[in-house]
Formats: sequence, C-alpha cells, structure tokens
Amino acid sequence: MKKKWWKEAIVYQIYPRSFKDSNGDGIGDLKGIIEKIDYIESLGVNAIWLNPVYKSPNYDNGYDISDYKDIMDDFGSLEDWEKLLDELHKRNIKLIMDLVVNHSSFEHKWFLESKKSKDNKYRDYYIWKEGNNGNPPNNWESFFSGSVWELDENTNEYYLHLFTKEQPDLNWENKDLRYEIYDLIKFWLDKGIDGFRMDVINMISKNQSYMDGFVKRDTGLGDGSPYYLNGPRVHEFLKEMNKEVLSKYDIMTVGETPGVSTNDAIDYSDETRNELSMVFQFEHVGLDYGEKGKWSTKEMDFMKLKKNLFKWQVDLNKQGWNSIYFMNHDQPRSVSRFGNDKEYLNESAKLLCMCSLSMKGTPYIYQGDEIGMTNYPFKTIEECRDIEVFNRYKVVKEKKLDYDEFFNAIKKIGRDNSRTPMQWNANEFAGFTNRKPWINVNPNYSEINVEAQTNDKNSVLSFYKEMINIRKDNLGLVYNDFLPIDIDDENIFSYKRVGNENEFLIVLNFSDRAINKEFENLNEYNILISNYSKNEIINNEILLKPYEGIIFIK
Repeated sequence: MKKKWWKEAIVYQIYPRSFKDSNGDGIGDLKGIIEKIDYIESLGVNAIWLNPVYKSPNYDNGYDISDYKDIMDDFGSLEDWEKLLDELHKRNIKLIMDLVVNHSSFEHKWFLESKKSKDNKYRDYYIWKEGNNGNPPNNWESFFSGSVWELDENTNEYYLHLFTKEQPDLNWENKDLRYEIYDLIKFWLDKGIDGFRMDVINMISKNQSYMDGFVKRDTGLGDGSPYYLNGPRVHEFLKEMNKEVLSKYDIMTVGETPGVSTNDAIDYSDETRNELSMVFQFEHVGLDYGEKGKWSTKEMDFMKLKKNLFKWQVDLNKQGWNSIYFMNHDQPRSVSRFGNDKEYLNESAKLLCMCSLSMKGTPYIYQGDEIGMTNYPFKTIEECRDIEVFNRYKVVKEKKLDYDEFFNAIKKIGRDNSRTPMQWNANEFAGFTNRKPWINVNPNYSEINVEAQTNDKNSVLSFYKEMINIRKDNLGLVYNDFLPIDIDDENIFSYKRVGNENEFLIVLNFSDRAINKEFENLNEYNILISNYSKNEIINNEILLKPYEGIIFIK
C-alpha cells in the first residue's frame, strides 16, 4: 500500500458557525478560527476540514450555496479566508474545504436563470419534470420531509430537491454544468487548499427512469434512494472529475457516501480507479435508529457496533481507504452516544479517542470531542435550529405521529447536539461570544471547557494530545493490517495492528463494569498508553476497569 500524506493525516473538523465569534454577533467566523489557530496547532492535528463558508442564504447552515467563489457575510471575507489558509500553512496544517455540488441554493444565479423559462440555457443545469396528472412526477420523499418535487408556477414544471426546496439538485447529466463545477473546484485548488470533503457525492447520478419508490408507512411517501444512491453514472462522473482536475494536484478527497457497502467503498477509493481518496460511510452511526429511521431510536447494540467496525476494517485492509469517525456536524456527541457521559465521562471519552486513533484509516476529530463535550439537554423544540427538525415536526403534527418518540430522538441523536458552541472557558457563553449566540451553549460549559483542561494532565484534552502524538510517531497505527481478536466477546473490543512496523494490541472495555480478560503472550508487550493511571495485569490476564482502554506495543 502506497504511503500518502492524507493516510497519515489526523483531521480536525471545524463547524465555523459554532467555533469562535470574533465580532460579537453571536455567530462564529473566520477571524475567530484564526484567533484559535495556536490552540489547533497545540492539539497536534495536521489538517482541518472546514464546513461550508461560501455565500449562502443559510436555509441549511451553508449547505445551500449561492456563490461558490465567495465567502458568507456571517463568516467574513475572502481576505479573511486567505489569511486563515496562510496561517494554517505556516504551521504545516492542511486545509480541506467542503464541496457541495449535488445541489446549489435556489438563490444561485444558475437557478435564477433556470427557472425563467423552459428554453433558458441554464434550464438543464437542474432537474425539471412535468407533473403526473396534477401530482408531482414521482412519490420520492425528501431527506428533510415532504416531496422532493417543488412546483414552479412560472413554467408549470417541478424541480427536484433531495433536501430542502431551497436546495435544488444540479443535473450532472449536463456536461456544461459538470465543467462549470470542475472550474470552481480548480478555483479553490489554485488558491492552495489541500483537498475537499464532498457532500453527498454518491447522489450526483440519478437513475433517469425516476420511478416511484417503496412507500414508507409513517409518511406515505416513497423511498427514492435506490434511484439516486450510487447511481448509474456516478463512477464515470468521478473519474472525469479526477482526470480533468483532481489528479493535477497533491490533495485528499473524501466523499460523503450514505448507503454504501464495503465493496462500493473500495470502488470509490481504490487507488487504481482514480476517483476519491476515501469515503465517509454511515452504517455504524445508524445502528441506534428505530423503525422510523433517525426519528425513533433504540439502544446502541455493542456487538452490532463491534462487528460493523470489524467488517469495515477487514474488508478495506488491502484495498481502498477508511475514514474513521464517531461523530461530525450531522451526528450527536460521541461520548453521549457510544460512551457514558455521566459516571464515566472522562474514561469513555478517552476510550473513544484511543479507538478512533488506533484503527486503520484517516481519523477525524470533531471540535469539542477533544474536551468530552456532551449532548445538549433539550427541553423544548424551540431550542433547536435544524431545518431538518422543523420540517419533520410539521409532518409529526399533520400525520398525528408520536411527538414524544420524535422529540426523544432529537434529544438523543439530533444534529443540533453537535452544533452548540465550542466551550472555551467558564465565562458567560463559554468564551465563544459575548452575547447570546445563534444556538444555546450547553449548560455544562462551566465544568467542561478548554481552559479548565489545558493544564490538567489527567484531562480528556491532555489525553487527546498524547494519543495524537502517539499515532504520528507510530506509522504502524497508520499502515499495519487490522487483525480482529475475540469477535464474540460481548464487552471487549480488541484487535491487533500487524505489519512491517511495530505490532500493537488494542484492548478496549466498552462496558460500565470490571472484566477479566486473558490474552496470549501478553508479557511480550509493553503498555504504550492507557486511560487509567494504574493497570492491573497478572501474567497474561488483565482486570479491565469500566471503560478502560490500553494500547500495547511489541
């Protein structure tokens, strides 16, 4: 397997709106990130992924882009962005930008032209269809509730939007449109960025039949995903993008790809296929979804989680490349979901850190995870800010669905959990801003914050810094093969990393009770790092305390 800088990268994800407000308007911005670059550098990470900062009317927090070559007023100016890039590069930190080209904003000039008339030259930049006997062209349901079709009364045709009606889907069947996109990709690469995270990139090719989908019981609308996930021309489009632009730069590309199998992931990320560097997949973060998907929940099943992580590690051992993450801006806080955010907050936050930074693939750390930030204690729906939540709330009322089930799901796995402001110190508004921010600060900020943890050698933050340095110093944790151990153990997640470099044994107790565990030839290993100060090991047996993790090296 070839060595690449992006395989050795440790990526820190910044959600700019919630990171640091520099001008007192309650919204994070680019100058705020610049203020905190020394902090980012102190973590030891060597790349950041920046959520969208482009011009946008903000119906979906920047994922509805009205001008791909300019910066959103809330965040600052293009000069601020250039200063950020410069400051990052001075510190040898790469910048990965978000690329959102499955859809644009309905305020983008292409769409404003497209809807003027059926013969406008931009008409075919979007997906327009005639209605079906006074109804939408098909029964597909939007990710953000309701139909994917919106009627434009000016031309009496419907346009497709897999997300909100303010996010019309771009028509990748149109070659002119594709080359406009390659041009805007080149615009940012020529400015010196180091790659892209590509939003829902496996949705860009639609099956041209536009057939009805299987009807969902709770809403009566259809599941169109078989017709737009991993569509018929998606690999052709990505190979073209790679040939025309991406291959000309030394960059990393990560595709957000819901609904992919391990074989699909290899197709997208195998080096011989010239498409993407790696993908984000979502199987492990859907294991606590209930019958209504993310709008109902069930307990996370550790065995299902473990077997899923094992599957992705083993299947991509020799081909393709994994992205390793437990949360991002679309997921709840990792310690609240996969750990124990009460009695064992510190221990389980450190355990998840060890897990994500010792598996094979490029690890992603989301802002605040490094201090053990937790889910927000939502009491009312009015505290939410996510358009996805409010659109679903309308459906819940219209269809008289179970409100408590819906609201409990928001509290447990809603996206706003990850979007509360970064907790810098114990001052009012957690040092994020000096006025009421755009979304509430988690009330536990006085206990959980950067300042309180910076000089505490036992803090989650100090542990993250140590673990990041260990991964950077031990390339075996990057390139060695992944070897599962004890697949049927119902509490312990354990594996080896074996190959040309040092061998590693990783032992992680994902339960809240003490467990005895025996390993062959344990005396041949030394402890590299643990989340407890004392480890009880006798001969080849370890007494693992609740949420204890140990990484051994041989």
